[in-house]
Amino acid sequence: MSESKGMSAPADFEPRIVAIFCNWCTYTASDLAGTSRLTYAPNVRIVRVMCSGRVDPQFVLTALREGADGVLIGGCHPNDCHYQEGNYKALRRVTLLHRLLEQFGIEKERVRLEWISASEGDRVQKVVNEMTEQIRRLGPLRLEPLEAREAHAAGGGDEARSPAEPAAIGTGGAA
Repeated sequence: MSESKGMSAPADFEPRIVAIFCNWCTYTASDLAGTSRLTYAPNVRIVRVMCSGRVDPQFVLTALREGADGVLIGGCHPNDCHYQEGNYKALRRVTLLHRLLEQFGIEKERVRLEWISASEGDRVQKVVNEMTEQIRRLGPLRLEPLEAREAHAAGGGDEARSPAEPAAIGTGGAA
């Protein structure tokens, strides 16, 4: 449902990015970046979770539906997860989520998974700045409002939707 493909972003567009960071590595690295006075784009809002493996794809879809233009997930490096295999679980989920986003017509580049250890504050700075620029190039994520989608479904269902029109996300199975 993203209409940003082939369109240029407005000149004053500032992306909104939700970052979901693992408590033990990436969140600690973001804290290190702050205490080291490394500056990175202020477009990111960080949410701390105990493990990247706890990031449910529905969290990502909800963030996008609620206005985020991109979601950054950060976890421990492979074989370094404090919960043994949480980061591998996150990798499998993000891989499936990318496929789902493409079916919705949303660029998979809007969701990114990065392995960042607690000592890599400079890497947090680099990744956040890279993602902000990438989302800025993609432009705003324009999703059909949920209310309009529900009204459409009540008035005629999916058969009224043209085949080229992607479904809205987060509609409880109507997509």
